[in-house]
Amino acid sequence: MLRNALRLYCKGSLTVYCCPVMTRQKQTCHVLENRRTYSSAMSERKKFYQDVSISHGEGGVFEINLDHRKLKTPGGKLFTVPNEALAVAVATEWDVQRDTLKFYTMHMTTLCNTALDNPTQRNKDQMIAAALKYLETDTICYRVEEPPGLVQLQKTEWDPVMDWIEKRYNVVIGSSSNIMGPTIPEETKDTFRQHLASFNFWALTGLEFVITQLKSVILSFGLIDRHLMVEKAVQLSRLEEEFQIHHWGNVEWAHEYDLQELRSRTAAGVLFVHLSSESATMKRKLLQDLEFPQPRKPWN
Repeated sequence: MLRNALRLYCKGSLTVYCCPVMTRQKQTCHVLENRRTYSSAMSERKKFYQDVSISHGEGGVFEINLDHRKLKTPGGKLFTVPNEALAVAVATEWDVQRDTLKFYTMHMTTLCNTALDNPTQRNKDQMIAAALKYLETDTICYRVEEPPGLVQLQKTEWDPVMDWIEKRYNVVIGSSSNIMGPTIPEETKDTFRQHLASFNFWALTGLEFVITQLKSVILSFGLIDRHLMVEKAVQLSRLEEEFQIHHWGNVEWAHEYDLQELRSRTAAGVLFVHLSSESATMKRKLLQDLEFPQPRKPWN
């Protein structure tokens, strides 16, 4: 599962694209818009360093060094991460950049910046409340009444995931073809609220990022719980769009770019959650098992 997430992340985010960055249509989340503005204020910049290294900081944190200068966040804070695995992921993003820095491909760096600067100035309770809002408008809770082919496709593809999450967390969610969506029981919200509270602030940052990509708490939990692969979760989140493309065709390069970018962002978010929450032993095993791309020069 995580090997797959890493492959998709690297395939998308570490590629130098020649076309302008694109975003998913119908992107309405205010928090994500804030993050996009915050993270892409300077989407490209001429590369100004040669070597990337990792060093230990005070309190057991890890720092990223560009030549002999310490990396800082957009808010001016010293860029520090809580563990070596996450530091390697970030350092790799900086190390593979060519003559021009493509900041919009550096999802792990962006997520760390968001966790460190907290540009929206929210606490855990506010982040959990925002995530639960997505449950009320979850992608796979909204069903169509026509055409018959799409109705059957949603039932075939979405119902198994709905059955899984209801059994996994012993909750009732349901679905609806009404524009208002299903009524989520308070007991279900309480169960998910307690589960979300078990994540630390950094992991919540990554989880929220995944939720906003897929417009789905249910699919995001399926990913984090290793029930779904990234390709499958993305496919399920785009079911109606893919159905329409199958019937009416698509703008080939735009569709492929959009799909790869969504997979890359989603995979990066999943990796960020796990690298922010696993034990130190698990992180070392993750790096070995995933065969994370190593930088061109050894770390100092």
